[in-house]
Amino acid sequence: MGTTGATPGRPAGARDRDDAGRARNARPRDGLGRPLPYGADGVARQPEGIVRTPWQTVAEAQALLDAGRPFHAHEVFEDAWKSGPDDERALWRGLAQLAVGLTHAARGNATGGARLLGRGAAAVEEYAARGGRVRPYGIDVAGLAAWARELAGVVERDREAVEAAALAPRLRGRRSA
Repeated sequence: MGTTGATPGRPAGARDRDDAGRARNARPRDGLGRPLPYGADGVARQPEGIVRTPWQTVAEAQALLDAGRPFHAHEVFEDAWKSGPDDERALWRGLAQLAVGLTHAARGNATGGARLLGRGAAAVEEYAARGGRVRPYGIDVAGLAAWARELAGVVERDREAVEAAALAPRLRGRRSA
């Protein structure tokens, strides 16, 4: 059997590329970012390269986390990481790692989920300590780090997929009653 480049649902030779020629994967994805077969109904993807204010980033990411879509929240944080000032990149990278850690935990990847949750917790704490900003953009750094470490422990102990929406963190702390 030769390689023609054909994938079921996609014509041979068709490549997923943007206008600049960069590779893009147009396969539909589920709510946790896993690829689905071409032609399947997937969840709308987050547009890439959107420049938001830090406050908009946190609000949009929180809405996605609350909806059980941590993979998509990670993409929002990644936009901030790539477009924000250099001195804030560690914050946004750490938040992206937390979201991806929750993604892996929800997919049932206990090892990857726990590692990324730990890395993300350390990154946001380091950012806060280095810059002296305990609540950058209202983000509860200490609360997030505690949430991530607790969840990492549960994921490592139970070795089962978690429910992303039920365990989503509160980026700015507890909800007001």
